[in-house]
Amino acid sequence: MKRVFLFVTIAAALYAQRSMTVAQVTGFVKSSVEQKLDDRQVAEVLKKTRLTEKLEDRTVEEMQALGAGPRTIAALRELSQASASLPAPAPPAPKPAPRVYTAPDPEEQARIIEAVREYALNYTQSLPNFICTQVTRQQFDSTGTGDHYQSGNKFQEQLTYFEHHEQYKVVMINNVMANKDHDKLEGAISSGEFGSMLYEIFAPETQTDFHYDRVGKFDGRLMHVLSYRVEQPRSHYSIEERNSGRKIIAGYHGQIWASQESNAVMHLTLECDEIPADFPIKDVKLDMSYDIIKISGQEFVLPLKWDMKSREGRYLSWNTAELTLYRKYTADATITFDQADPVPDSKTTEEPVKPPVKKKQ
Repeated sequence: MKRVFLFVTIAAALYAQRSMTVAQVTGFVKSSVEQKLDDRQVAEVLKKTRLTEKLEDRTVEEMQALGAGPRTIAALRELSQASASLPAPAPPAPKPAPRVYTAPDPEEQARIIEAVREYALNYTQSLPNFICTQVTRQQFDSTGTGDHYQSGNKFQEQLTYFEHHEQYKVVMINNVMANKDHDKLEGAISSGEFGSMLYEIFAPETQTDFHYDRVGKFDGRLMHVLSYRVEQPRSHYSIEERNSGRKIIAGYHGQIWASQESNAVMHLTLECDEIPADFPIKDVKLDMSYDIIKISGQEFVLPLKWDMKSREGRYLSWNTAELTLYRKYTADATITFDQADPVPDSKTTEEPVKPPVKKKQ
């Protein structure tokens, strides 16, 4: 307690040794109330203070309402009388007007789409060789309502990205050591997160139909939101039904969130179209989130989380995978079983953006 009192005394002395603005005086009084400082001591500091601005009576009343002691209020009233001939404090700077984000004009929209295309087509060339951990959690709802999902299997895989190719190694199933081929895992699985999906969407031969949709925000960053559609004849997105071994190619559409600063794709959605009526798997949807990840001190945009939903008859499937523990690839890299923190919702959920202001006619 003696050390705390000494600190307060020294701090008070510093205030007393210089002229003060009204804002500094009220700040000192507010702080003294919050710290429950001795009323007599605070008043002594104020008596030795010289104001550079006029202290209004209403400001003294505000300090009294906050809980300042009687001696402090008396000292403030003396300061108010002594500073009556001084100029009033400058009004506080106005709060900046809330930013309203408007969509760019059509010419600029076309330029943005081409800039995001250039990023996507060159995305994999910027990636290093690395290893990470992918944890996939399966859920299912046999009622078909979407309200009764139950937990299924949990897979942990070591994902190696070497010379622009992905390789998966299953190391645990339901927290038990395992050695199983990635393609033989039960339920829906995904691959292509490290560039092939982006490349196909933006490749000129795919002839994707793009539209600038709006301005969005993810994780505090402003984004260009693009809508897109890939027709089935030019698609390579395949869906396989495991029991029959039947495989189809589906068209798809979705949205892309690209950083306004770097054109990097930070989030995308994909929903399959043109699935044959007799094909058992329906309503295939994919959500993919990326983030800025450091590997050996260098920053890269890498997959963070994906969600895949589908339906087969009444049976609903929902798989979620998180990619964590990124590290530099080495030939003798060992498997890690460390637990990573869950991905926060802010990384995978769009934030609201104020609507555009309508121009007066």
